[in-house]
Amino acid sequence: MLDKNIEMDELKGMEEMKMDRKNINPAGNKVELLAPAGNLEKMKMAILYGADAVYCGGYNYGLREGADNFTMEELKEAVEFAHNHQARIYVTVNMIPHNEDLTGLPEYLHQLEKLGVDALIVSDPGVISIIREEGIKVPLHLSTQANTVNWASVRFWQEQGIERIILARELSREEIQEIREKTDIELEMFVHGAMCISYSGRCLLSNYMAARDANRGMCAHSCRWKYYLVEERRPGQYFPIFEDEHGTYIMNSKDLCLIEHIPEIIGTGINSLKIEGRMKSLHYVATVTSVYRKALDSYYQDPVNYRFREEWLRELYKISNRDYTTGFFFSSPGPEDHNYGTSSYQRDYDFMGVVRDFMPYTGVSRPGDSPAGGDSPAIGEALVEVRHKFFRGDRLEILGPDCEPFAVDLSYIINEEGEEVEEAGRARELIRIPVTKEVKPFYLVRREKI
Repeated sequence: MLDKNIEMDELKGMEEMKMDRKNINPAGNKVELLAPAGNLEKMKMAILYGADAVYCGGYNYGLREGADNFTMEELKEAVEFAHNHQARIYVTVNMIPHNEDLTGLPEYLHQLEKLGVDALIVSDPGVISIIREEGIKVPLHLSTQANTVNWASVRFWQEQGIERIILARELSREEIQEIREKTDIELEMFVHGAMCISYSGRCLLSNYMAARDANRGMCAHSCRWKYYLVEERRPGQYFPIFEDEHGTYIMNSKDLCLIEHIPEIIGTGINSLKIEGRMKSLHYVATVTSVYRKALDSYYQDPVNYRFREEWLRELYKISNRDYTTGFFFSSPGPEDHNYGTSSYQRDYDFMGVVRDFMPYTGVSRPGDSPAGGDSPAIGEALVEVRHKFFRGDRLEILGPDCEPFAVDLSYIINEEGEEVEEAGRARELIRIPVTKEVKPFYLVRREKI
């Protein structure tokens, strides 16, 4: 039997995957890459795949009730892991609370301070006031929920003790540059992820349609539902809406993607680039973080001769997406920035599993002596924790933070009992497959959609 109690932090190869970020400072010469962490595993994955910092939420006071979120014990482990990898961790306390939501808040804030989190993400003036009254000495980042879109607001919030502003998504490059020129506070902007029809997320549609308060973490994503538009008093004004028998998706924005515009983004003077997605998959977090990490590293290595690489964008189409738009960065979004046909995600690849270990061949005859990928022979086996079913004969792709994706043809699969089987079917099952290159823990396994 294979040991199913493998501790992620004890897997070999972990130390090799640490990223050197000693020269990256949010207020310094290099921008910070900030990734989402919906749970502890995703948090570790984000850091290993290149994030300088992660943002996450506890079970209370955040805006992503649908995410797994963190217990206090998990937050403690997350802080230790992040700091051991020279990364930072920011915790969301950014809901818009009603009176009853304030019960227990001071105690929660003191717990976060004791854990050593690097910042609190806040939006409500009352919460900020309580933080002051309690003497909490943790840097405060103002959430995008506060809808900060001008330099005067930035100055106001700085006077209230805020150290970083997470700018509203509805800002152009020129507006961000002007805010930078007229303020000296840290600025953060979104560069990738889902867009919201409401001003940076302050939505009442979910309340009205489903009695679920988006501003208290319970968004029903009503803007993605199917609607018919009826407007009888605007003759001659036509919306480019396409519909089928189910209706249309008039509020369904494409996803934000600014990977092609790294020099322009850095040129605004921004301090932190934020990836949306605390409710997204492990594959999403690793892939998006890795792509933006590669782009940023390439830029800083040689800014003058920096060139965008098409394979970065191809990687981003392998994850779940609603097609891509540049949002408000260059101009206000038009009809082409919305998806009128469906609210469903599209993706080119499915996430199949996570590598937990690598076992090189030792000269003993193995089923993998035959080629396992093109003309390259297998050199050993990957121990993979299965997430979705795959089969012998499939062509898989393996990717890691320190290697380019490579293909593997499955000539065999060995289960936990050491038996050769036709399929890897049980979620979290540990199986062995042949690989043509050495792999490390936290590499990901995916398969092109059939």
